Amino acid sequence: MTRDHSEDVPGLDHRPSDSPYVERVYQASEEGSYGAAAPRRMVSVANSNWELVAWTSEGVTHVSVRGPETRPTVVPLGGKPSGALGVIFGHGAYLRGLPVPDLVDTSVASPRTTARTFVLQGDEWEIPGFENAETFVDRLVRAGLLVRDPLVADVLAGDAPMLVTPRSVQRRVAAATGLTQGTIRQIERARQAAMLLRRGEAAADVVHLVGYHDQPHLARSLARFVGRRATQLQRPTDEEMLSLLYKTDAEVRP
Repeated sequence: MTRDHSEDVPGLDHRPSDSPYVERVYQASEEGSYGAAAPRRMVSVANSNWELVAWTSEGVTHVSVRGPETRPTVVPLGGKPSGALGVIFGHGAYLRGLPVPDLVDTSVASPRTTARTFVLQGDEWEIPGFENAETFVDRLVRAGLLVRDPLVADVLAGDAPMLVTPRSVQRRVAAATGLTQGTIRQIERARQAAMLLRRGEAAADVVHLVGYHDQPHLARSLARFVGRRATQLQRPTDEEMLSLLYKTDAEVRP
């Protein structure tokens, strides 16, 4: 199993998944090293995927389903973060009875949790781990709670659907993701630009690599979806960290 150590979030491990329902799995532990001083805030950048996240704070376990985020938010961090586990679901996967469009820019918390279990759609489930997240997802699928529209992932990857009208494609993408194709592409392009800038690429090069018209276009996109300027991404401060950035299969184009 391939693990990635995030450049943006020290102490965070994440990995891709071979499940068609899952985009990525991540975990953060209390043992993650933040150096001499912990970040004071986290910039949660826009994200076109929804996720299930479980975390512990002051000895209490919480579980929430978080929808896609169309704008950045700044989250104050009260010292060193506690342990957390997240399952990021792929485009086209969604929960029956909890439509993704209703989750955009919001979250739904489990009504009851213990250190090991939580409630989802009225049933009690065991909180998954970093290594067995796909087993948990398979159980959701077998129970009929998690479903997937494969056309959505294909369309967002740039494949042209056969025998499906453009209007039907738009409707199915919106139903499964809560977002339009255009919004998803804009979010993914901004996230890719942020990754490149964090790695030291010049803004002028990022414009061409990711497909912006010019540097003002890049600046507007970063402000809207990342909440930071190119220079801030190129020269990060120890007082803040970005949420997890990763490349999806979504097509990115102007």
